[in-house]
Amino acid sequence: MLLFCRTLTKEHVCFQSESRTSADLFCSLFTAVFKTKPQSRDHIRKNGTVLHICEVGGDNAAEVFRKYRLRENVREIDSEIIATNSLGVFTAGVFLACGSVNDPSKEYHLEFSCPEEGLAVQLATLLGDIGVTAKTVMRRGQYIVYIKGSESIEDTLTFIGAPQCTLELMNMKIYKDIRNKANRIANCDAANIDKVVKAAMKQIEDIKLIDHAVGLDTLSDELREVAQLRLDNIDMSLQEIGESLSEPISRSGVNHRFKKLAKMADEIRCGGGRHES
Repeated sequence: MLLFCRTLTKEHVCFQSESRTSADLFCSLFTAVFKTKPQSRDHIRKNGTVLHICEVGGDNAAEVFRKYRLRENVREIDSEIIATNSLGVFTAGVFLACGSVNDPSKEYHLEFSCPEEGLAVQLATLLGDIGVTAKTVMRRGQYIVYIKGSESIEDTLTFIGAPQCTLELMNMKIYKDIRNKANRIANCDAANIDKVVKAAMKQIEDIKLIDHAVGLDTLSDELREVAQLRLDNIDMSLQEIGESLSEPISRSGVNHRFKKLAKMADEIRCGGGRHES
């Protein structure tokens, strides 16, 4: 948390976070290690968000550099510290210092806003060592290490000791998958309904044209029955019409009869006069 905090010099150490929990944890950890409590204050930004600040100066700041073997103006991850402690806990500290994760209902995105480019590169390499692909980018003067993809974010959250967050993300992913599938089915159903209605309207148009030109009574019993069923039931599917006939037939059989009616209507439109049914 010290290594990735806002300001880290021998004269001044400043930790800032929008999270009260992270700020309180930093203060309690610092107090436990250095037996000195940092000064705490809140800063309200113009957009209304609150920035929680913990800072120390003078001899206390210098003691940080001595204890952790830090060099002035050089921030780098000490592999020995990680080797003798938990890499997961270290990465958790980095996340608490400068990490954030987006609302998974909107997008899958986890990022670390690093104070220096060298730290960003090292952090991306460290994440790569645990099998997570992270990329870096410069944004508004900050070096950002970001992770895309739900599985990579799940792995990272689990690694830093936040399994409950991982479960919440997984549940959200399941919910989104089900919702998307339901939407696809609904859209497909709507498209099918539109297709059926358009086909039915065309069939009714053909039937009315035939009725006006030659009369439905001139049709064969088979064609007249299917035509009348369509006139009376615009929302019936071909299968339902077939099942409703005095002598039920298959969907393809009904479709064949409508094709005959459509051909007759087309011939009437072309001036063909009366036709055999």
